[in-house]
Order: sequence, then C-alpha cells, then structure tokens
Amino acid sequence: MARFLYTLLFTLLLPVIVLRLWWRGRKNPGYRQRIGERFGLIPHRPQPGGLWLHAVSVGETLASAPLVKAFQQKHPNIPLIITTTTPTGSEQVRRLFGQQVYHMYLPYDLPWFMNRFIRSIRPGLLLIMETELWPNLLACCEEQKVPVVLANARLSEKSAAGYEKFAALTQPMLQRLSRVAAQHRNDGERFLALGLEESRLEITGSVKFDVSVPADCDEKGTALRNEWGNERRVLALASSHPEEDEQLLDLYPALQQQFPDLVLLLIPRHPERFDPVVNAAHSRQLKVQRRSKGPATSDTQVYVADTMGEMLQLLAAADLVVMGGSLIPHGGHNPIEPAALGKATLTGPHYTNFAAIVDTLKEEGGMDIIPAVSQSKAVISRYLADSGLRDAMGAQARATVEANKGAVARLLATCEEFLRL
Repeated sequence: MARFLYTLLFTLLLPVIVLRLWWRGRKNPGYRQRIGERFGLIPHRPQPGGLWLHAVSVGETLASAPLVKAFQQKHPNIPLIITTTTPTGSEQVRRLFGQQVYHMYLPYDLPWFMNRFIRSIRPGLLLIMETELWPNLLACCEEQKVPVVLANARLSEKSAAGYEKFAALTQPMLQRLSRVAAQHRNDGERFLALGLEESRLEITGSVKFDVSVPADCDEKGTALRNEWGNERRVLALASSHPEEDEQLLDLYPALQQQFPDLVLLLIPRHPERFDPVVNAAHSRQLKVQRRSKGPATSDTQVYVADTMGEMLQLLAAADLVVMGGSLIPHGGHNPIEPAALGKATLTGPHYTNFAAIVDTLKEEGGMDIIPAVSQSKAVISRYLADSGLRDAMGAQARATVEANKGAVARLLATCEEFLRL
C-alpha cells in the first residue's frame, strides 16, 4: 500500500517535476537534453548481463572511478552501464570514462519507466553508490530478477531518522537489497536497525580511500602557484555552498592583515554558483580572477575555480584546505582527496555525512575540526601561521589514506560473485 501511494503521488507530481527540470535548464542547458532517457527511452542497447552502476551525481561518480577502472581492467568484455541524475554527473562520466561505458540518465521512479529501462539494458547486477534508494527501482529489479548491491553505503544518524519515519517504504526496500556493502560499522548498524537482515550486511570500508592521485597533479599545482607567486600562502575552500564563500570572503581582510600574501581559492560545488561567487568577491572590492578567463597574477587576492573536474590539481596548489558543506548545516563533503594529496585539511562543525572518515583522519592527526563558525578565523590563522603544523598534519593524512585502502578490491569481488565471473 505504501508503494502504491508513493507511486500515485509521484505520478500526480510528474508534470511539476518535468517543469522544474525545464526551469533548471535555464542555467544549465544539460537539464533540457536527452529528456527521453528520464522516461526510460534509451539510445543504446548494450549486451545483456552487464554491470549497471548508479551514481547520482559528481561526488558518487568520482567515488566509483577506482572500482569502474578495476572492473574494466579485469573484465574488459563485460558491458558497463552508468546512470546519473544530473548533467554535471553526466559530464563527469564523459570526462572520466569517455566511450568506454554506456551513460544514461536514470528514469523517473515510476514502474512503467523503470521496467522499460531495465528490459532495455538487461543487467546482471545493479550497483548503487552510497545511499540512493528508490522504491520502484528496487521493486522492478526484484521482478526482473536483477540483484541489487548498495555499495560504499553510508547512513548518517539524520538520514536514518528520515528513513525510519517512512518505515513502510524503507523496510521493503531494504528487503529487496541483495547486499549492503557499508563503509563503516556504524553505518551498518543503522541499516540493521532499519530492518536489514544481518546476513546481507558486509563492512567493506570506503572506496574513497582508494583515491588515485594522477602523476602530474603536483606539477599542475606548482604551475598554478607560480601564477600567483610561489611563496604566497593559499587557503582553499573546496566544494563550497551558498553562504560559505561569503563567510571566507568576509574573513579575508582580517586574515590578510596577518598574512598579506594570502590567496583565497574558492571552488564552488555547483556551476550555477560561479557567477554569484565572483560577484560576491567583487562587491567586497577584492581583486578576483576566474580560472576560465586566463592565468592569475601576483596581485590576485581571490581565485574562483569556475571549471569542473579539476579538484585534485586545484587542491595541489593549496597550503590549507577547508571542506565545503561543513560551515553550514549541509553535512560536509569528502576530505579524502586533500588528505591523499598530503594537504592540511579542516572541516567545519557540520560534517555528519562523512563523520566516519573525518573521525578516522582526526584520530590519526590528519585533520582538524573548526568547532564553531565563530572560531573559523582563529583555527585557520593557527594553521596558516605554522608550516610545520601543516606539514605534519598533511603527512598523517596521506599515511591514513594509504592505510585504509582496499575497499575497491572487496567490492570488485562482490560484483564478480553476483555476476558469476
């Protein structure tokens, strides 16, 4: 009954959802492209029995990259289908994998669209990255005998409470999962509390610890620093959200009094925020350079990274990294990329989405926490002032990432188990 009511409500709201998609296309034309895929109409029909991986957007796509590459290297003849829900996720798939995979948008979660899609691609396994559960998607997979694995699964206390409120939908979804490969024991226990059978739970660790740093990353970071002046301090705000860039822009004059050579590197999470961030910096009479408009100069104060897919090389240019999504109640973002680069990294007080990873890094001395936004200046100043402190934290961060690798190999074995390879 719960799924019937959910489907009825979704059907009634579908015109509004499509209009919203079209509205978002004003700023990002990608939302107005390939609309048919949202209704299960796909341009390609891969060979049956392949691996279908769903990664909702950019973060999940990046997290899946080591697994995708390992799977393709070992099983080059098995079709690999990747679905996303956002154009930025689609662009990330294209950038990472090119024509080596099939990419399509995930259809709207209605039975007639999902069944049409699944019959068209005929997968041997669906691997869902992190926690993207859709009632009809899982029901249709069960009907068509497609096993489903929730990979790199995480579940914060807040998310678990939300799922618990809709137990009539949540419990059937969990019962339809063939396996939950959780990042951490705490995540696994929350899934069990919601009704997952213990026999279907596996703790694999986070694939995000298996991040691969390109060989030329440091070289590109050094080239970027040379634009600004190699000896200048660089403070980066990675994957920022509204209000966070403004917080650091407001702090900049006070920080610059203490560190006159300071460069503020802002890396907005979403492309539609590039212009607002630039405007916010201009409104404070700061000297701003957009990455897309050419190289910075030695008097650049604020550098806005208005490009996509360059996070690692941008962070390679930083002395100190603050994780976005953590200075507002968003839940934070994954700190493993700067950690893998050996960068001193801070998170604000709101990091519940990555609590296990933050706690692991913090315990090993590879990360620090700004306990309250009001203390941002004091904590940031302490690390900007002490290169030895930054270097020690960065070294511990890199060592912790190396020590926690291995989740990709475990997930690859899970894929092979269900695909009978």
